Amino acid sequence: MFRRTFWFTAGAAAGVWATTKVNRKLKQLTPESLAARTADKAVEAGHRLKDFALDIKSGMAQREAELNDVLGIDGSEPRELPAQRRLVALDTTSQQYTQQHTKQQHTKHSYDRNEDH
Repeated sequence: MFRRTFWFTAGAAAGVWATTKVNRKLKQLTPESLAARTADKAVEAGHRLKDFALDIKSGMAQREAELNDVLGIDGSEPRELPAQRRLVALDTTSQQYTQQHTKQQHTKHSYDRNEDH
C-alpha cells in the first residue's frame, strides 16, 4: 500500500511540474511576450551601440590630441585651410586641352575611326 501511495504522489507531482513548465513556456511564446522581449533586446542593443560610439569618440579625441602634440599643433591659433587642389588641376587641364586642340589640323576623317557609318 505504501508503494502505491508513493508512486501515485510521485506521478501527481510530476504531472503538476510538467503542467507548470508547459504553461510557463506557452506564456513566453505569446505575441505580447515576444514583442516585449524583442523591445527589451533592441533597447539593450541601442545602449551598447551608444556606449561603443562614445568609446570611439573619446579614442578619436585622445588620438587627435596625441597627433597634435607630435606635430606641434596647438588649438589656440586658427589656421587657414589650404587652397583647393582640384580647381587648380581643372584649370591647368582645360588650358592644356585648348592649346592641344587649337594646334591640331582638321582632317576629312572623323576622330573616332570605329564608327560604323
